[in-house]
Amino acid sequence: MSGLRQRQKKARREAIVTAALGLFETQGYAATTVEQIAVQAGVSTPTVFNYFGSKQEILLALVEHADKQAIIDARSQIPDFDNAVDAMCHLESLIVRHELSVLPPAIWRELSPLSMATTPPDQDFNAGLVREIASLLRELQERKMLSTTVDVDFVAYFLNDYSSMLFMRLVQDDVPDFDAHAQRIRQLTQTLFDGLKP
Repeated sequence: MSGLRQRQKKARREAIVTAALGLFETQGYAATTVEQIAVQAGVSTPTVFNYFGSKQEILLALVEHADKQAIIDARSQIPDFDNAVDAMCHLESLIVRHELSVLPPAIWRELSPLSMATTPPDQDFNAGLVREIASLLRELQERKMLSTTVDVDFVAYFLNDYSSMLFMRLVQDDVPDFDAHAQRIRQLTQTLFDGLKP
């Protein structure tokens, strides 16, 4: 019986996320209410709150899933790279592609002003991504691609912050210029890592 219950919970969660994403796309994030999400998902408003504390948490769940998948993909591909710049540019590209696969540029644009008013759940989520980036940087240190004296936690924080700013610029157009974005990321990463080589 517990297997059926787990499947039902998973199905409700997916229905809520799907309903929310559809409403965000058609009427915008700010105009969408939790009550509308509940109606669209075929559940009660309290049920939505049982799964997600707010509509912002629904978005965070989508982005967190995308970022986790990007990290998994990057970890499996790190051995293919023979330099830190290529590895980190590839990671950033994976994060961008995965994030845009779950939320279109229009929603990211709407969220941009909201990101300035960061809430504790956002900070925890962002800290998790920074920790994963730092872990990948440690792997590069172990492979002798970065100096062991580098503060990988700071570098991860810096790369994430700067990449986030460039990402918000990228999504200003409905058809993002991925080539120009990748070039800017490479310039930053190359400039930073030139001073970090062992």
